[in-house]
Amino acid sequence: MRSRPVLGLHQEGGQVRPHPRISVVIPTYNEAKNLPHVFALLPEDVHEVIVVDGRSVDDTVPTARALRPDVKVVMQNRIGKGNAMACGFAAATGDIIVMLDADGSADPREIPRFVAALVDGADFAKGTRFANGGGSSDITRMRAWGNRQLNRAANVLFGTRYTDLCYGYNAFWRHCLPHLELESGGRPQEERLWGDGFEIETLINTRVAKAKLRIVEVPSFEFERIHGQSNLNTWRDGLRVLRALAVERVNGKGRAAAPATITAAATAALPPQPRTSADDTADVVEFRSA
Repeated sequence: MRSRPVLGLHQEGGQVRPHPRISVVIPTYNEAKNLPHVFALLPEDVHEVIVVDGRSVDDTVPTARALRPDVKVVMQNRIGKGNAMACGFAAATGDIIVMLDADGSADPREIPRFVAALVDGADFAKGTRFANGGGSSDITRMRAWGNRQLNRAANVLFGTRYTDLCYGYNAFWRHCLPHLELESGGRPQEERLWGDGFEIETLINTRVAKAKLRIVEVPSFEFERIHGQSNLNTWRDGLRVLRALAVERVNGKGRAAAPATITAAATAALPPQPRTSADDTADVVEFRSA
């Protein structure tokens, strides 16, 4: 197995500068069996790992603390993945925030790809399974078809050129947080607010587009969940994403006046890589959105 990646140093203006501090936000619910794999592949020099737990009934939290004594554990105050991400973002202290699933489907060794895109000038680095160098061993034909239709709708409604709307492996500079306008406050309750569910990726992807931030798509390979059952429901969550597109088109969240700059990924064609040999680099090519 390849060793864990190191973020290291980068070149800027002829000088070598320390890498920005990276906060990795991992939402969890009964992921004790998956965390050893995920934690083992995290870059060695991330600033902090934040586990946001949705009141797991297994040993998720003790396992996280045993694997990484410096882990920051945050408990959700509502329910749903969106609320978990909002709580994790609020707790993050790094310069760059990385969204990483706990089920083993997203490869932590790809984090340097996302960081490189941000250091090179992007505000928001969006993972895509459908660019050269990306792929999936988990997505079904039905889900891929639905993703294409929702992706096309998003591009028409928001003037973007996304290739993978419904993929949640993303990273961004912390200055993007005000544009996301996510609600993490309030007392614990079981009632969901808008954005607390699986629509969170759609909210984030549309709001950064509305804010006219510079977006880079980064090729990523999605693996099958290692242990446990996914809570994703193709039709229910597809309809939720469709509703999110309609709501976000008119609600004014994330608006900004700067010129839009969207970036698409361009990498050499690569076959799907096994879990033990993920590539750590990605090149990008810039274009202006319509």
